[in-house]
Amino acid sequence: MATGRDMILNKLRVARQPYPDIEPLQEYLPVVPSIDISAEGLVNRFVEQAKKLGGIVHRVASEVEAINEIFDLLRDDNCVLSWSFEHISLPSLSATFEVRNIKVADPRDPAIRVGITGADGALAATGSLVLVAGEGKYRATSLLPPVHIAVLRSSQILPDLESWVALQRERGLDDFREISTVVLISGPSRTADIAMQMIMGMHGPAELHIVLIEG
Repeated sequence: MATGRDMILNKLRVARQPYPDIEPLQEYLPVVPSIDISAEGLVNRFVEQAKKLGGIVHRVASEVEAINEIFDLLRDDNCVLSWSFEHISLPSLSATFEVRNIKVADPRDPAIRVGITGADGALAATGSLVLVAGEGKYRATSLLPPVHIAVLRSSQILPDLESWVALQRERGLDDFREISTVVLISGPSRTADIAMQMIMGMHGPAELHIVLIEG
């Protein structure tokens, strides 16, 4: 004797039809509008969009200027969270930390005010940073401290997320499949869940500083 469950499943089996053939798109429709993909156009678009999101972009022309910007932002802090220095595009940063007696804390230390990272890419279309977690690239560095400083080279700026994904395919997907987390950072953390009032820094840094080394 058929149960109610059997009757329902039989009706579903009878009604099930194969998916119809779908004509492929003749023209790819990008998620975001086309933008100027010249080197200057990508930089200008990224800076414009990052500022709209509340990020603060420090445009510098050299590594020396980049390090000076970082230490201006550190103020009197003598301890920070940081990615391993080999993952930050400033070869002299490690030596400068030693000279100035700046220490790198345990990545889980909640008392540290500033976290310093590099970047694995940037998206001009949306003003977003791409950060890939891995050995020496701790997720907490960009998520835990109230101030996040990201060091970015202008050559790392791509038109959009699709371009970044395409780049990973070109490099081979074996390494990409080993990645535990990819974080897209679009401005400082914010929420308006409570009484529709905008609150900064609720789930992450309240300040995002991007030190952009051009050229």
